[in-house]
Amino acid sequence: MEIYFSTDVESDGPYPGAYSMLSFGTAAFNPEGNLIGTFEANLETLPGAKQHPDTMRFWSEQPDAWVACRKDCKAPQEVMPAYVKWVEDVIKPYQEIYGRKIKPVTVGFPITFDFAFMNYYMGEFAKYNPFSFSALDIKTLAMVALGKEFRQCTKRNFPKRWFSEKKHTHIGIDDAIEQGEMFFNILKESRELKC
Repeated sequence: MEIYFSTDVESDGPYPGAYSMLSFGTAAFNPEGNLIGTFEANLETLPGAKQHPDTMRFWSEQPDAWVACRKDCKAPQEVMPAYVKWVEDVIKPYQEIYGRKIKPVTVGFPITFDFAFMNYYMGEFAKYNPFSFSALDIKTLAMVALGKEFRQCTKRNFPKRWFSEKKHTHIGIDDAIEQGEMFFNILKESRELKC
């Protein structure tokens, strides 16, 4: 049994360390696709980190999302240990019910971006990543479901039935819930095709 943690990261550049994770949201889903918990935080920027001009151009076109991700910022040293504890607290009741260790799986679109930041921040500031390297890419799942090449699997080529009814806001928690619902729509359809 797996619990899926859909995570969306907002940053000021393309990779962690040189650039900062500004905010993130995670929505936890049980195997049936029910939302069972959320975590969100806005973070202080890393000392000495830069801001990438292309990313900042994007933010200049998203003023509401920029304001939202810069409110009530907390130190990563405070947030990331709390996040790791939250992940463990979400899976704990399931471990007690099933009497075995439940492994969390992180989900993203694209996972290579979001997981890079989360892995770096958990390693630096919590010294532990409960996901290890269990990271599932929604785009890859779509590739299998659509039978298309990877680079053809952009959202504009997805069937409308896969999309959540929620709007993509570029606010971490909103987008984490939205993409988690998309993940389960694709997963369900993929499993039905195999029957």
